[in-house]
Amino acid sequence: MRRQDLYRFALSVCVTILMLAGCGGSQPLIGAPGAVPQAPASTSYKSLYSFGKRSSDGQEPKAALIDVNGTLYGTTFAGGSIACAGGCGIVFTITSSGKDTVLYRFGGGNDGANPGASLLAVKGVLYGTTEYGGGEDFGTVFKISMTGVEKVLHDFGSYPGDGVKPVASLIDVKGTLYGTTFEGGDDSVCGLNCGTVYSISEAGKENVLHSFEAYADGIAPLANLIDVKGTLYGTTEAGVGTPGSNTGFGTVFSISTTGTEMVLYSFGSGSYPAAGLIDVNGTLYGTTTGDGANGGGTAFSITTSGSLTTLHSFGSGTDGSNPAAP
Repeated sequence: MRRQDLYRFALSVCVTILMLAGCGGSQPLIGAPGAVPQAPASTSYKSLYSFGKRSSDGQEPKAALIDVNGTLYGTTFAGGSIACAGGCGIVFTITSSGKDTVLYRFGGGNDGANPGASLLAVKGVLYGTTEYGGGEDFGTVFKISMTGVEKVLHDFGSYPGDGVKPVASLIDVKGTLYGTTFEGGDDSVCGLNCGTVYSISEAGKENVLHSFEAYADGIAPLANLIDVKGTLYGTTEAGVGTPGSNTGFGTVFSISTTGTEMVLYSFGSGSYPAAGLIDVNGTLYGTTTGDGANGGGTAFSITTSGSLTTLHSFGSGTDGSNPAAP
């Protein structure tokens, strides 16, 4: 089974959005990339909305919410149109009091299907990715207005060497959007399936900046990129090392906005960094789903020059294990 399929675990029909109460002051959105959780004053929470209340409602919200002028926007991977098995997914809005509105239901055709990543708001327009759908059924980049008018900007797999399956969210760097695809690209080692980093303009002009090359620089970038002073940083879940070695278990990499890529660190012993990175005062932090002293994954820091420090090894029995989020 491919690792990304593990994230499609069966959720209850009624998946809830939870809001911590009594935190005191404005808090970052729970699950948002780069958010630093704050200790709540109490353990109480309020269920704002339960998905699946109506037949065409969304199901399986996997991505973080974003805040646009006090209204929250999100996606569900499933539900909505029944044109896809389990539903093609939706874009929705929800107020802080729990009023939910379906902004758009994906149809599973050229408009895309199964959005698993967070939206990105740029100048009053929302941008996102779908893992499937589009003309080639390899996923899309789309934009959607605040009133629900959706337009596909790019169909993945539409030309040789293009990316396939954009699992991650987009980031905006000076008006150009950047993202990763889990598969696709132009490398014979992976059978054209090692993954890519791509850029796309707000008008829809897409360009593959880098195709990953397995044992050279990684396989399968699952997570969002981050921008640190004009250089992009990310992770690949696997790759590097040599065929038959035990060192091909993921990387931290940097890439310029023009496509010059460099491996900063190559993990070993089953690390598999599925999550993206965060930047704290110029030092990057991340997680691995495996490896560490207890075999339950790690939290690590890494400098922009590639010096890595393991901060904590999960799996002692009381502290959780296998972290897959930033």
